[in-house]
Amino acid sequence: MTQQSPELDVHRSRWRKSTRSGTNGNCVEVGTARAAIGVRDTKDGGRGPVLAFTRPAWTAFLDGCKAGEFDL
Repeated sequence: MTQQSPELDVHRSRWRKSTRSGTNGNCVEVGTARAAIGVRDTKDGGRGPVLAFTRPAWTAFLDGCKAGEFDL
């Protein structure tokens, strides 16, 4: 296993749950590292896969959300 840079290691992050998440277990958490943002599903108790994004990619995603780019 390779050592990951602390700037990118989102696994050590303080995770926070979305304010839009309910109590039904369908929750998303976001954690931040110096150079990355992590997103994970809470169903696995923090042991499941984590999607990691660079800060610029995360900002572009949030901007797209706010602009309605992903609305169905």
